Amino acid sequence: MRMSNMLGGLQPGREADRESIATIDAALDAGITFLNTGDFYGMGHNETLVASAIRRRRDEAFISVKCGIQRTHTGAILGMDGRPNAIKTFAAYSLQRLGVDVIDLYQPARADPSVPYEDTIGAVADLITEGKVRFLGVSEISVDELRSAHRTHPVTALEVQYSLANRSIETTTLPVARELGIGIVAWGVVAQGLLAGPTKNIALADDLRASFPHLQGENLTKNLETVAFLEDMAEAKGQTPAQLALAWVLSRGGDIVALIGTSRRTRIQDYLRSIDISFSADELAALGRAFAPGAIIGKSR
Repeated sequence: MRMSNMLGGLQPGREADRESIATIDAALDAGITFLNTGDFYGMGHNETLVASAIRRRRDEAFISVKCGIQRTHTGAILGMDGRPNAIKTFAAYSLQRLGVDVIDLYQPARADPSVPYEDTIGAVADLITEGKVRFLGVSEISVDELRSAHRTHPVTALEVQYSLANRSIETTTLPVARELGIGIVAWGVVAQGLLAGPTKNIALADDLRASFPHLQGENLTKNLETVAFLEDMAEAKGQTPAQLALAWVLSRGGDIVALIGTSRRTRIQDYLRSIDISFSADELAALGRAFAPGAIIGKSR
């Protein structure tokens, strides 16, 4: 997403695109195989970057594509189109832009309230039958919708926001996903920068992050007090807050994949160090208390 001028990412252009493609290459070189994109990331721009990076190494990449969100030319969200014919059309365009014969994981980005969810999921099931998609994914849906989708066709993965700052899935969605054998793809693991540090830069961010309630005004002031605990632990362990935030998500279970949103290759090795970070029982308990549900105020989208 950040490679296509979203959430304060790079402004598309020759040099920025070159860096983005190099970043994907570096990720693949480092053993990162899960590439998460969407047909609405830069109105198809992001898929063309992925296509350039995987042209000679398709077999090394597992490509996840979200579809269905409608945007204006300025990027404003108009809504979701989950009509079966629309889903199949979106997939045809994505296959063309990506330059591949099959998409590994395909997922409607949201449920369309005007279309029965089973119909939307059924369209992806048809694409799987046709050999154009390998696995069904879903994104940001309710527990009831998750069960409905799984009844229509086995769901492989659910993409949902999950971090120390937003643990809402732990009491509802996560138990059901595990009951059904559905993996979790966690986004927002550093809470749009809140958990990344240094905190002094958050208030100065002049991009779309400023629209997130947990990064605004009194919410931000209170939240930075909470995040100070993470920063102190990171300093004591010789790591960065972002590395600890990512490591915490990874510690939640082997059925969770954590997304990193970097658009620069220099950050990849920093994030990969999170894999080797471990927490003692006392450290996990302390983080659980400091970031108990509700500790971070302001609904994080």
